[in-house]
Amino acid sequence: MKTKKAAACTVSVSLLAGVLAACGGTGETPKSSEPATTPQAQTEALYPKSITYWTALNANVAATMKNYNEIAAYKELEKITGTKVEFQHPPVGQEKDQFNLMIASGKLPDVIEYGWNAAPKGADSLIKEKRILRLNELIDKHAPNLSKLLKEKPEFRKLITTDEGNIYVMPFLYGDEMLSVVNGPAIRKDWLDKLGLKVPQTISEWENVLVAFRDKDPNGNGRKDEIPLLFTVHPSNEIELSHMLVGAWGITNEFYQENGKVKFGPMQPEYKEFLTTMARWYKEGLLDRDYATTDSKLKDAKVTGHQVGVLNAYAGSGIGRYIPLLKGSNPEATLAGLPYPSAKEGQKALGQYSYPFTGIGAAVSATAANPEQIVKWLDYKFGQEGHMLFNFGIEGQSYKMENGYPKYMDVVLNNPDKLPIAQAMAKFFQASYSGPFVQDKRYIEQFYTMPEQRDAQKTWMQADHSKLMPPVTLSAEESSKTASIMNDVKTYRDEMFGKFIMGSEPIANFDKFVSTIKGMGIEEAIKARQAALDRFNSRK
Repeated sequence: MKTKKAAACTVSVSLLAGVLAACGGTGETPKSSEPATTPQAQTEALYPKSITYWTALNANVAATMKNYNEIAAYKELEKITGTKVEFQHPPVGQEKDQFNLMIASGKLPDVIEYGWNAAPKGADSLIKEKRILRLNELIDKHAPNLSKLLKEKPEFRKLITTDEGNIYVMPFLYGDEMLSVVNGPAIRKDWLDKLGLKVPQTISEWENVLVAFRDKDPNGNGRKDEIPLLFTVHPSNEIELSHMLVGAWGITNEFYQENGKVKFGPMQPEYKEFLTTMARWYKEGLLDRDYATTDSKLKDAKVTGHQVGVLNAYAGSGIGRYIPLLKGSNPEATLAGLPYPSAKEGQKALGQYSYPFTGIGAAVSATAANPEQIVKWLDYKFGQEGHMLFNFGIEGQSYKMENGYPKYMDVVLNNPDKLPIAQAMAKFFQASYSGPFVQDKRYIEQFYTMPEQRDAQKTWMQADHSKLMPPVTLSAEESSKTASIMNDVKTYRDEMFGKFIMGSEPIANFDKFVSTIKGMGIEEAIKARQAALDRFNSRK
């Protein structure tokens, strides 16, 4: 990491002509009779002396630290900029409630980092209500690094700009497409090999494999205890199975768009085909019979107990965590990423994908006393030095350069305190979760320490992403009109999903299911999202 003087000069070249002279950029002697300012004084002029900063406390940070000030990258940033940060972390699990209370009160910190897509009112409304600032002009004048990036990547500008033309955060951005695909179906590859089966590509081929897993004792214990396909219901009430498999029919479990037209997946005829297949699989013992009561601990027990053939998994916390645990009791055991299955041969299934901007970013509150300096401070992370600092930490401490590649050191990849990689990373930098900077793909290339993880991600990237909804923004009126509608619709959808799958509700009643959803006002919600999509597509 360079010295304060170098950092000050690098960041401020396009900001203050006077600083150039003091840094020696022009070779001229200052004309004033007063002594030239010191690099430290120049830095203090660029950045705020102190700021208050509200953000959720990431779980990997919380495992070993109390707040973000203890992260090596933030310690180094304070040395470089001279800015002292008072982090305000809401209690874990209360982030959304605390955010809403804070916004309603109007008593705001200088910076608010949040997943703004979850805000009850859109950013445009919050700007009008003088809760947060429009940042367009501040970025143009005081954020040369982010300004340069947005000129080079106009698709980024489109994503972070609201329908009314406002940029409201210094954003967290995925710097490469490989960072947008992180989970998908995984299979016990050793079971597949043991039974002499090929990697399944279609729903029909998946069924053949699941039947073999059920009947041919691939775990070799002489008992018929295999769970061919495991899935769980997440606390968010989204159903893992439907995201993993419904895409085979070219739809999603949510809103999606086809040729610019918004549709709601559970209302489509293809959803009936999906439910019909899943109900039959459940009846025939191809699905986990206890999916409704399987929490994360029980899921872990089933997977590591060599019972599960196929599951939905993250490459990091799923495949990367389970393989070592499986091999502890069976050296031959392994997991591999599976292609998302298609309903028919030759079709492309939909799969998981996140747009480069997901709504996470740092907004500047309208009550901040020094927004120009705050924007300059935040912009440091978008420059080369800040990018390296928040993606890799401090050179010589957490990474070293090898042939131009920032390679993490053993303190990260093989932590002496036996910390998991994600927790070890969190002690030094933020790339393993999020923050107002551009995430570097070289982070995930090393986070995935196993070839099985890297291969799985490449496999999942082959899925179709064209129908997935971009991060559209509902207006305050649209949001207030449709929020209760969607709460009711999702609750009913998930309730009926279970009934259809378990057979307590016949598939023949699907049309009644769709009529009920329509009666709840789903068409009003579709109309709102269509308007939002049209506005998004019109952004420049």
